[in-house]
Amino acid sequence: MNAGFITRDDISRAYGVIAPYLRRTPVAQVDLGDLGGVGGAVTLKLEQLQCAGSFKARGAFTNLLLRDVPAAGVVAASGGNHGVAVAYAAHRLGVPAKVFVPTVSSPAKIQRIKDLGAELAVGGDRYADAYEASQEWAASSGAMTVHAYDQRETIIGQGTLALELAGQTDDLDTVLVPVGGGGLIAGTASYFAGDVRVIGVEPDGAPTLTYARAKGEPVDAPAGSIAADALAPRQVGQLVFPITQDHVDDVVLVTDDAMRGAQRALWQGLRIAAELAAVVGIAALLSGAYVPASGEHIAVVISGANMTPSQLDT
Repeated sequence: MNAGFITRDDISRAYGVIAPYLRRTPVAQVDLGDLGGVGGAVTLKLEQLQCAGSFKARGAFTNLLLRDVPAAGVVAASGGNHGVAVAYAAHRLGVPAKVFVPTVSSPAKIQRIKDLGAELAVGGDRYADAYEASQEWAASSGAMTVHAYDQRETIIGQGTLALELAGQTDDLDTVLVPVGGGGLIAGTASYFAGDVRVIGVEPDGAPTLTYARAKGEPVDAPAGSIAADALAPRQVGQLVFPITQDHVDDVVLVTDDAMRGAQRALWQGLRIAAELAAVVGIAALLSGAYVPASGEHIAVVISGANMTPSQLDT
């Protein structure tokens, strides 16, 4: 089987294994008018309430529970959230873990990794630098690499979010999904597989999937966004890309200012605390980057909240 081909059954089977370690995060029906936008109901999938503070826990547990973990444990490279998730899953399962993060990672995420007991290495300017260092460690130590997005088990695990969402909503037309390396959107697209429109949302300063779609293959993209610690790998994943070609309907871009505004609107209007990378879907709706059709039932993934309270404008 093509390693990139993932079915709804693959995702359902994995969910049966990892569900005891996760939260079934809630959904909330909200009106965009409450956020200062043009009125219209949307469904929020509140994944910032997930264990370890983001959807990344799904992929982390899927890797650790469905693969054979060696005695040396696991190693991960991360902008932050994946590292927190791997550290959390390793802590829960009693597995040694080492996490490599770049200097751009937020202090809040770095501290959470430390608090969870993983060995931490900080260095390099971008995710790609941390990944290279993690691969050197894997080769020398024998630890198993848990890739942040371009690993079959990671994509399958992230797809369990879509499985939950499908069971929590009726007559869903479209879901707006944050895109970094692409694990979440690939898992979501694999689950819905054309039954629901899947729209990716990226910062315009980190357009990894947009560049890949324009070129027909993963290519290097800029990484200048304020969400660079979460949504700015160098390229979208090699396994991710063909899945998105088959099942992602479109990708839209949002500005840093739109992300700041969406984060502030969620907090001030609904008291939902979310990190900047997590609010790109709301940013797309409030800024007009995505304009819903009349009567379109939209779900928006709020993907994480690993930050400090000082980052919210109260």
